[in-house]
Amino acid sequence: MDIEIEVKITGPDGMAHTEKIATFSKGAETIGEIGLSIAESKDLLLQLQQEIVSAQCAAHCAKRSCCPSCGRKLRCKGRGRIRYRTVFGDVTVPSSRFYHCQCHDGPASTFSPLTELLPDHVAPELLWLETKWASLVSFGVTADVLKDVLPIDARLSPDTIRRHLGRAATRMEGELAEERFSFIETSAVLREQLPNPEGPITVGIDGGYVKSREEGQSHFEGTVGKSVPTDRPSRYLGLVQSQDAKPKRRLHEVLKDQGWQENQPVTFMTDGGDTVINMALHMAPASEHILDWFHITMRLTVMQQYVKGLAHHNEADAEKLARLLRQIKGFLWNGNLHDGQLVVEDLVMDLDEIETDYASIKALRKTATEFETYIANNKDMIPNYAERRRYGERVSTGFVESTVNTVVGKRFGKKQQMRWSKQGAHLMLQTRARALDGTLRAKFEQWYPGLKSHEETQMVA
Repeated sequence: MDIEIEVKITGPDGMAHTEKIATFSKGAETIGEIGLSIAESKDLLLQLQQEIVSAQCAAHCAKRSCCPSCGRKLRCKGRGRIRYRTVFGDVTVPSSRFYHCQCHDGPASTFSPLTELLPDHVAPELLWLETKWASLVSFGVTADVLKDVLPIDARLSPDTIRRHLGRAATRMEGELAEERFSFIETSAVLREQLPNPEGPITVGIDGGYVKSREEGQSHFEGTVGKSVPTDRPSRYLGLVQSQDAKPKRRLHEVLKDQGWQENQPVTFMTDGGDTVINMALHMAPASEHILDWFHITMRLTVMQQYVKGLAHHNEADAEKLARLLRQIKGFLWNGNLHDGQLVVEDLVMDLDEIETDYASIKALRKTATEFETYIANNKDMIPNYAERRRYGERVSTGFVESTVNTVVGKRFGKKQQMRWSKQGAHLMLQTRARALDGTLRAKFEQWYPGLKSHEETQMVA
């Protein structure tokens, strides 16, 4: 059977005309013949897009062909053609250039309506689609997938997608306001007059490693975070500290987007590093800063593994050290910082007195000394973890550990072969964070108000 598909287009003058855009010869004998094939659907979409874009551009040019001030018909200087890249293929449309009216005072004597309407010659929705998928998978895979399922130009390259993603991320960077030392804007009296907040927010911040392409450096650190409100969707945060001049502003914008207000409790959970602590300081007046229990137990676990090795050489000493480690863990878990630090000091002194041929004794001593310094530097951030757990409050940023794996590990490290510059990784983190938490589309709709979300798109019969 032969199937013809036509489209009816009504111009701005009210006149309608019908165009045949595709003809298919289809059988009905086997399952493989039922419905449109991918190739047929690509051709149909491309032809339909050509007709729609051509009609829209013609209507725009017709409207701009008269002077908006006096209504006089403008003189045409010449006609050309431009190529417009869309989700459903590249289309070519006529483009006229007009002389400005004599009543116009401006630096240019001519103008092109389509050049003003389509300055980048790329559809915003295609930019969004490229940015979203390239933020989730590699540039090469993104190009292949788009060409497989859409009538995209076969010449689309991973480098083009990378440039488009960088353009979107750079635009996001340019919208950030200036960095500030403190984001506490209201006095205590004014904060008491604010309405009751929805609920507490927990913010976890940690670091992950990105493969570096710079000579002599295998990895560099990226900072990621996750903000988890009580009654609103979570948000991701990503940056490379050496490339970011506005880390506190970036965190503040995430909180503000979640409806945070200054009388709302915020718990910042970090690994105790100066970089992430400074990022969260002076951010929220009703805030608390807590050392993540995971990072304490991680260091204790490392020492416990060393002690197990020591047991093969000095069993009595190993048993004594294991007992001290259990005591340290118990004291710190219950918020008994005074006794915990005393036992840590005993551990360090006992290790100095042990005589053994255990090969890793130096590493154990170094780890214990670093742990003593770590606890001393972060003593003001160690709460009663047991009490917090009893009241259902978070004691660990386990959710941030998974965030590091989601935001950094699956795109930048592990089995990924690509190596990154610091600037490239920083820009990628901006789009990837939004793609993961679902706010990338909203950002493009803010830039291009003509875009509609999926829920708002309707077909008119």
